Amino acid sequence: MLLLALDTATPAVTVALHDGERTLATAEEVDPRRHGELLLPAVDRVLTDAGRRLADVTALVVGTGPGPYTGLRVGLVTAAALGSARDIPVHGVGTLDGIAYAAGLTEPFVVATDARRKEVYWARYADARTRLAGPAVDRPAEIAGSVAGLPAVGAGALLYPDAFPGHRDDLPRHASAAALAALAAERLAAGEPLAEPRPQYLRRPDARVPTGYKAVTR
Repeated sequence: MLLLALDTATPAVTVALHDGERTLATAEEVDPRRHGELLLPAVDRVLTDAGRRLADVTALVVGTGPGPYTGLRVGLVTAAALGSARDIPVHGVGTLDGIAYAAGLTEPFVVATDARRKEVYWARYADARTRLAGPAVDRPAEIAGSVAGLPAVGAGALLYPDAFPGHRDDLPRHASAAALAALAAERLAAGEPLAEPRPQYLRRPDARVPTGYKAVTR
């Protein structure tokens, strides 16, 4: 098993190579405006650092969000293209599930990432591997009561501390491809099915086709 994992659903462009037992190499850069520019060089860097070639990869793992439309799509389209070119499987893993796995908590907690528009993407977990609710997108004040008293992980929790008083700034803020790969490897080894690489947008994209054009007469 040699998994190439990548995620662009958060401000982090993150890539990792995993052999089924351990992470061989990782690359990560936080820049919410350069996902498309940074992703393929990060893939090349990870393969080079591990002394492997793309031809050695047996499957891809991609974060399926939720996340902003443009950033999330970069990772999914790239994974689909690489999988098609190499004729290998492409597995989807929820980005929030990857953050939860990286947090490694054994108690109930919540993961929240920045959804912009003064909203968060969030999900509730029983432990690092077990999601209880979500993912969903809401304004922090609307869910404050349901997450009260729970440790909170992720950039969304840090951005809205009043709604997430249990926020943990010592735990991951963004997606981790290494965590996605490790979680996927664990599930594959246990014979558990992985999700299709389908995006969890949860809402319509910010960009819209203009309407109300004025008629032009000559």
